[in-house]
Amino acid sequence: MSRESQRIIGVVPARMGSSRFPGKPLAKIHGVPMIGHVWQRCRQSKLLDAVYIATCDQEIADYADSIGAPSVMTKDTHERCTERTAETVSTLEARGEASPDIVVMIQGDEPMTTPAMIDTALAPMLEDESIQVVNLIAPIETAEEHADPNEIKVVTDLAGNALYFSRQPIPTPSRAGNAKARIGKQVCIIPFRRDFLFEFDALAPTPLEIAESIDMLRVLEHGRKVRMVPTDAISFSVDTEADRQRVEAAMVGDPLMSKYL
Repeated sequence: MSRESQRIIGVVPARMGSSRFPGKPLAKIHGVPMIGHVWQRCRQSKLLDAVYIATCDQEIADYADSIGAPSVMTKDTHERCTERTAETVSTLEARGEASPDIVVMIQGDEPMTTPAMIDTALAPMLEDESIQVVNLIAPIETAEEHADPNEIKVVTDLAGNALYFSRQPIPTPSRAGNAKARIGKQVCIIPFRRDFLFEFDALAPTPLEIAESIDMLRVLEHGRKVRMVPTDAISFSVDTEADRQRVEAAMVGDPLMSKYL
């Protein structure tokens, strides 16, 4: 199926109630709320037909409206971003909007997302209709990053499919250098085929998913594949105020900010 015959949308799930950093979607980086950075950067991807902010919080919806970002109000009971994303697609379709073929879930705490990262994540799906879900994988640069439970580590097979995700350092830190080409950290830009997103959402949470608090383990535990695509882009998620400060420093002079609406 060609790109021209497919509808591809982005969904950015966000909520104010983060346990580690309450209110972080509206925390400012260079004067712009974090969720604003994510939406403004996603909309610059030429592969996305539309980008929606999905939230259960009126403050976020009001901010989205102020910058012209389309938003969808969701339930406040969701525990997983994938649940919020699936509800958003259902709501859009109920409104009469065209069903997407591919839904790209972009975490609202990834303010360094670039259009190129989105395009890289989508490339395998546009080339191979059998691929149902993709994650980006970025290099782990330091021992501290390898040990950080906020960074989701992943190891892959020789074909580039995920073998396991963990918040713990995998593989064994003393041996990680021997497997450098096949380890890294998950970057949460995740394209799903529309039907697989709903199939995933209908499955009950699985034991390893619950233990690690990582959505993608549900896919693996049901015997399905997650294609991992390497990216060299530098991107840091924001889970704490210290992370916000780190990202703000890293984004000094970022050229994408000049293209914001």
